[in-house]
Amino acid sequence: MRIEADSVLSFPRERVFRAYRDELPAFTEHLPNVRAIEVKSRTDEGLRTVLHNVWHGGGEIPAPLVKLLGDASLSWDDHATWDEAAWSVSWDIRTSLFTEAVTCGGKNAFIALGADRTRLEIQGDISIDVKKIRGLPSFLAGSISKTVESFLVKQITANLTTVSSALTKHLQANG
Repeated sequence: MRIEADSVLSFPRERVFRAYRDELPAFTEHLPNVRAIEVKSRTDEGLRTVLHNVWHGGGEIPAPLVKLLGDASLSWDDHATWDEAAWSVSWDIRTSLFTEAVTCGGKNAFIALGADRTRLEIQGDISIDVKKIRGLPSFLAGSISKTVESFLVKQITANLTTVSSALTKHLQANG
């Protein structure tokens, strides 16, 4: 299923791009469903930066669900390749839960709308192969797959929109 979330920020493209790439862990105070973002690795090669961040979710997830799934299930790995020459980032998300069943990736484009405005276009895809989830009866797999995908797309799109809002608040607070 397709993931799309666009927003316009009232800041220059270079500042938006670099803040998103370099200051993301500082956004967590503005992200209600994220407790922390941990930078695991970073490699800078000229205008190209490769990042591996681990996001630790939380927020409004019911406690019984957290207890059932475990705290580790609320984190995900974000592998991103930032290209400052193209003003874009390609990303791949790997979930901690049902890793073999979930595929999620995409690309963000940072488009200058004049000197002081930037459109952030986020596009990606998510697919879930519920047949790869151990313990799920095969007769349920087909009917559950699209429902789970739809739910995740709605949640991920909302989170991506929240990240854009958090980025705006961060830039307003830090110039």
